Amino acid sequence: MKKLITLLTLAASLLFASPASAYTDKQGDTMSKIARDHNVSLQELGDANPQVSNLNLIYIDQHLNTPKSIRANEPRIEEFVNVSLSDTEIDLLARLVRAEAQMEPLEGKIAVACVVLNRVESSEFPDTIKEIIYAPGQFQPVQNGEINKPADEESIQAVKAALTDQRQLAPGALFFYNPVIASSRWLDTRATTLVIGQHVFKK
Repeated sequence: MKKLITLLTLAASLLFASPASAYTDKQGDTMSKIARDHNVSLQELGDANPQVSNLNLIYIDQHLNTPKSIRANEPRIEEFVNVSLSDTEIDLLARLVRAEAQMEPLEGKIAVACVVLNRVESSEFPDTIKEIIYAPGQFQPVQNGEINKPADEESIQAVKAALTDQRQLAPGALFFYNPVIASSRWLDTRATTLVIGQHVFKK
């Protein structure tokens, strides 16, 4: 697997006098989408909107604050990690995504794929998709056989999306779980990066 790390320096935008601007939620919006569209992290958007107790639940015509996080004349550097996968690896990852996030929205499926890709780049985990997925005790679908079922189209779409700039959806996330049904609570103490549907993503 080839790993290519490219640093892209983007032009800075101006910071207005107000630290935040108003945005009205419209149909199809999610907090993660709004954060991406306004070039801020989900945490920054959540911090600017303490009235939103559940970042996965917003309403049409709800008014939100969108922080302007880029300072005047200060270049913003973003690091994009491009991982090239074989067709076999894409299929395996898509099967895991289907098994782990079948009932989650597309955004949640992409985030699950991002976790595995983040592990590929982390020194804490093996270097290949197969080694990560089949590592002992890591993913329930490997233990119960769900990993062997074919991937659906949306899961394949999610994996391919995670190989684009949508990789930014879950930066730093190395774990995910459903806290409602989880039998082990060790992830509770780790820092939360985002919440999508029933899954909580952790560093």
